[in-house]
Amino acid sequence: AIQLAESGKQVLLVSTDPASNVGQVFGVTIGNQVVGIEAVAGLSALEIDPQAAAQAYRDRIVGPVRGVLPEAIVKGIEEQLSGACTTEIAAFDEFTALLTDSTLTVDFDHIVFDTAPTGHTIRLLQLPGAWSGFLEEGKGDASCLGPLAGLEKQRSQYKAAVDALADGQRTRLILVARAQIATLREVARTHEELAAIGLSQQYLVVNGVLPASETAADPLAAAIHEREQAALARIPAVLKRLPCDRLALKSFNLVGLTALRQLLGSADDAMTEIDPAHTAQTSPAPLAAPDLATLVDEIAVDGHGLVMLMGKGGVGKTTLAAALAVELASRGYPVHLSTSDPAAHLSDTLDAALENLTVSQIDPHAETERYRQQVLESQGASLDAQGRALLEEDLRSPCTEEIAVFQAFSRVIREAGKKFVVMDTAPTGHTLLLLDATGAYHREIARQSRNADEHFTTPMMQLQDPKQTKVLLVTLAETTPVLEAANLQADLRRAGIEPWAWVVNNSIAATTVLSPLLRQRARNELREIDAVASRHAKRYAVVPLLAEEPIGTARLRKLANREAEPVAADGM
Repeated sequence: AIQLAESGKQVLLVSTDPASNVGQVFGVTIGNQVVGIEAVAGLSALEIDPQAAAQAYRDRIVGPVRGVLPEAIVKGIEEQLSGACTTEIAAFDEFTALLTDSTLTVDFDHIVFDTAPTGHTIRLLQLPGAWSGFLEEGKGDASCLGPLAGLEKQRSQYKAAVDALADGQRTRLILVARAQIATLREVARTHEELAAIGLSQQYLVVNGVLPASETAADPLAAAIHEREQAALARIPAVLKRLPCDRLALKSFNLVGLTALRQLLGSADDAMTEIDPAHTAQTSPAPLAAPDLATLVDEIAVDGHGLVMLMGKGGVGKTTLAAALAVELASRGYPVHLSTSDPAAHLSDTLDAALENLTVSQIDPHAETERYRQQVLESQGASLDAQGRALLEEDLRSPCTEEIAVFQAFSRVIREAGKKFVVMDTAPTGHTLLLLDATGAYHREIARQSRNADEHFTTPMMQLQDPKQTKVLLVTLAETTPVLEAANLQADLRRAGIEPWAWVVNNSIAATTVLSPLLRQRARNELREIDAVASRHAKRYAVVPLLAEEPIGTARLRKLANREAEPVAADGM
């Protein structure tokens, strides 16, 4: 956006990310109104507020039926519209308006979107969304409506938006990845989701690639470079056909105009230092901070419980979940390691069976089909042909997949009363939807309980109980990941869930490096780690960046810093 504006174009930069830090990057306050960036002539910015958009969306859907339908049905609709899926759709409403309403964008040559809607959200546009008429005719069970109820009213706008996105003369879709096998696989899946609905003209940017010039005298840098080049050599076939640019890793944090202007420079200027004072050749000593083993010691005290790892995609949740599970199992505790993340590859991380460790992966496709059949047999049994067709259509939405995964998730966590259950959860948005579904289930159980003294425990109650559940927020020692984790912590607290600890993963500051670029990044990390330690976390651990990829039980145990032979737990 900066480069386009400084070339003489009028540019609008729009963020649709709930954890947006565009304002922080520019050092100005940006809200739900277009704001000019004074430091860059021709550049304006806008941050779509998903929560405000969701409230407006709910009002638009519920308003016309309030006072017309029974209050119980209206409350049921409001309940269905309380989840993260509704927030996603509402933000997409505003996104599509910018794509289709020329009066909003007539003053701009380019609109640059940060975090375009996911494949999940865009797939929603394929549904006819005929629930509005179905409601008016009074058919079916309103409880199965979901947030799709209001899509029909926006149907023409959504079709125009998809047409605009699919038009290569008007729109360029850019997939951004790091040079890591798991990240490239996730981007490949997103590419296929978008291509399936006609958005096939895509571009790929691989960001943060370590320059070969940094590897000469640094074994760690050489190992990282070799690992990245191997990942790029094994790039998924569907991505090989895309036009691709690679951006070199920079030595500085990408915050502020000076840094941003250097991002799109050539690889030769990757070593440009913003602060001349940071050109010293001495390597800083590795950071002294609590390690993962410290957290494992505390977790192990109770002998059982639910351990949930949360965070944005790409921060290493799968690896850390596997490391925690392997270490607990090595100490003699029974452990069930499970993931609900479709991008996770636990089989790649664990190379062999381990005594006391059970591994499972919640298959979204299988769980969704099971849930669809369950709903069709129950709620669909009393519907006529039209109603059943509409119900089947609604059950094809991405929201259905999340609810189905939640049901499987709730089955797994019941085991935590007798053993350790380590959950590698899906990325933030999906996880919060699971929590929303948990809350809805909790309220339904409470509503159905006629005896005030009747004892019941719902999944939400288990997640809110610190004696039963420990939530670990995983992040990287960089500005944006720490901000995203802090936002996730705030969301969890609103749900009555207090994170137990933070884990700063892949830290350069926690190891020894000789590469000038990596030394500078290590210095930059110290501020972010201090923010975690002093402002955000009640307890924390820092995991160093390793020369060898942590694949296999032996390397996973090294993450937990346990070199001693396994010791059986008392009483096990």
